[in-house]
Formats: sequence, structure tokens, C-alpha cells
Amino acid sequence: MTATLITNIGELTTNVGAAGDPCGTVRDAAVLIDEGRIVWVGAAAEASDVLSRFARATSGIRVVDAARRAVLPGFVDAHTHLVFAGDRADEFEARMAGRSYSAGGIHRTVAATRAAGDDELRIRLAELIRELRGQGTTTVEIKTGYGLTVHDEERLARLAAEVTAEVTFLGAHVIPPEYAGDRSGYLDLVCGPMLESCAPFSRWIDVFCEDGAFTGEEARRVLEAGQRRGLAARVHGNQLGEGPGVALAIGLGAASVDHCTFLSDADVALLAGSDTVATLLPGVEFSTRQPYPDARRLIDAGVTVALASDCNPGSSFTSSMPLMIALAVREMGMTVPEAVWAATAGGARALRRQDVGGISPGMRADLVLLDAPSRTHLAYRPGVPIVAAVWKDGETVG
Repeated sequence: MTATLITNIGELTTNVGAAGDPCGTVRDAAVLIDEGRIVWVGAAAEASDVLSRFARATSGIRVVDAARRAVLPGFVDAHTHLVFAGDRADEFEARMAGRSYSAGGIHRTVAATRAAGDDELRIRLAELIRELRGQGTTTVEIKTGYGLTVHDEERLARLAAEVTAEVTFLGAHVIPPEYAGDRSGYLDLVCGPMLESCAPFSRWIDVFCEDGAFTGEEARRVLEAGQRRGLAARVHGNQLGEGPGVALAIGLGAASVDHCTFLSDADVALLAGSDTVATLLPGVEFSTRQPYPDARRLIDAGVTVALASDCNPGSSFTSSMPLMIALAVREMGMTVPEAVWAATAGGARALRRQDVGGISPGMRADLVLLDAPSRTHLAYRPGVPIVAAVWKDGETVG
């Protein structure tokens, strides 16, 4: 593998914290990559000396001139539902006309996904991976949850594991129609045969703890079963109203509680006193017309915040992390540096990863070159394709 030097970077976001600058900004910078990892970060003026020393120990070095443009870590999207079939554009149109959002539409995607073959699902998944890579996402978490049978959940986990190490078993998404009169029977299935089939492909277990989905006690049972099987916990919580999701997540040591749209003061205090990340999903509020989460309230309280797309066919059919940054800045009270940090380092913390989300020696060489002089353009120019190049493990992918 040829080493790569990216030099003449106008603004480099390292996320190596400095007082007053969560993005660890380095100007007039350069980055050296070898064997898929960052090996050196520094001033562009020092790059020639570093290059000459390094060249003695390697077979070749490719030089990329960033032309004074901005470079930042690849986005870490810590909440998606990418393995599915079907379309629910009509629901979106109805919501824009005034119909309220409910979780019931998930059943439509479940029916379509069950009817789809593996190849159809794999092709759709590959299309979405290409789409998000082209927008700068280099690490992605993918949930099951659109199968809700042992067979279908297992194949969704297996297909997701073909493209990411961050697979989440979400058999407790909703109660499927065939178990409408037997909630306890479905929970037995989730915590037993379904979990056993999906665990070999999964790192995480999640549950939709919400009115219309699962109660706090039901969610606890699912999460504890997953933890006994060696999976780490995540929680969908507090999307449709205040509820037990935050307290449950923190009590079980979950890495993240996701949505956090409706939080009590007690919820905020619990999050601030824990290492559980609040992952905010502004694409959902954009698509459902719900109130946006108050990121400013969380950040000011000392909560670690991540941004994620929640890409799914029902409530947030977008894979664009730049859009999440723009929405967070415009609608949720975040500054540009806070939003960029949350979409990179924050997502890494939500996945308990230390090898992504930043640019420093030893980390994976996952980087994004913007066709812009600064990261501010991610929010300043919403909807414009300003991602000029993407590196994943040191290789260009977009």
C-alpha cells in the first residue's frame, strides 16, 4: 500500500481538543497516512522534512494537494436502519399535509422486507452505503428490526455484518402483527431464539422504549438478555414523549440513548452525570414535523452529544450527515464546531470507538476533503455536494 501525504490543508479538524476549540483546528496543515492509519499530523511547512525521512522506510508516497481546502474526520453515523425493502413516501407526503407521526408505519416496512430476497436487500444496502460514503460517512452503525422473525432478523444482521462491524440487533422494534395478542410470547422469542440467531453477527442490542412500542420493563428484559449474551446496550428513547428510556439506558450502562427529543430536567441531569451519549437525530424531526431536540440545553449541562442520520424509510430517509450538521446548527442551538464534533467524535463515543472520529497518529485514516475553505460550509451551504474526496482506511472511496 502506497503511503499518502495530504498537504496544503487550509483548515484541518483533528478533534484533538484544545481550550475553546473542540475541533482541535490546525491551519496550514498536512497529514501523512500509511497502512490505513494516520502516522503524522502537523504544519504543511514541516511536511517536506517528514516526507524525506519517511520515504526511506516506504516504497512510495502519493502526494495530494488540498489546495487550501478543509479536511476533517470521516463522519461517524451511529444510528441507521439501512437493511430494508419498500418505500413509504406516501407517509411523508401525508405528514407534510398535517397527519401526525406514529410508529405504526414500521409494519409496512416489515412486510416488504420479509418479502424481499437476500440479493434484493443486499443491492439496496450497497446503494445506500455508496450514497453515504459519497457524503463523507466512513463509519456506520446498522440496526436490524424490519424482519421480526428469527429467520428474517438473522438475515438482516448477517447482511449488515457484510458492510460494517457496528451491527445492532433490534428485534424489539415493535410487536409484529402475528403477536399482537401475545406480547409476552414475542418477548420470549426476542430474548431467546431470535437473540441467539442474531448475536453472532451483532455487537449491540437495542430496544424501542416508547409508547406504541415497548414499556420500560419490557425494554429492560430485552437489554439484560442481550448483555448476558455479550452484546452492549443502546436505547431508542424519549422520541415521542418523556419516558423511562434515559434512566433505563444509564442504569444499564448503555453507550447511547437515541432521539432524546423530550427530556425532563432529571433526564438531563442523569445524562450529564454518566458516560452515556445523547445521540440526536434531527432528520427525524425534519421528516415528522416534531419539535427538534434542544442540543444547547444538553451541551450546557455537560452531556456528550452525537449527531446521526437515523436513515430509514419511514421517519428519516436521508443518509446525509452534512444535512444533520446544518439542521443542528439552524434548529438545535449548536455551533458549527459543536455540530461537526458531534457528527464525528461524538458518533465515535456513541459507538465506544477510539480509532475513528478524529485525526491523530494511530487512528484510522478516515478523512473527508471538502470543496470549501472551512467546515462552516457544511451548514452554510446546505444541500450542496461539497465533499470532494473521502478516504476510508487510507484508500479513496468517494
